[in-house]
Amino acid sequence: MALGLAAVSDFLSFWISFALPIQWLLDLGTAGLLFLILGRRWALLPGLVAEAIPGVGVFPVWVLVVVSIIVHDEIKAYR
Repeated sequence: MALGLAAVSDFLSFWISFALPIQWLLDLGTAGLLFLILGRRWALLPGLVAEAIPGVGVFPVWVLVVVSIIVHDEIKAYR
């Protein structure tokens, strides 16, 4: 679920990269939802900082953050 949210956010972020206030709201919303889904993970903070830097929105930062949390924090998928 978190990976899907991150992918949708990165896709939308790529297309609204010229409207900074909308992109900031999208990133704050994504960080908040990922915080609710994944719990307290400090790895979300660098993702939010990276998304705040202009021009970095062309990279899939949220997807990379979620994948790093899954790999390094050993989050198991619910089945």
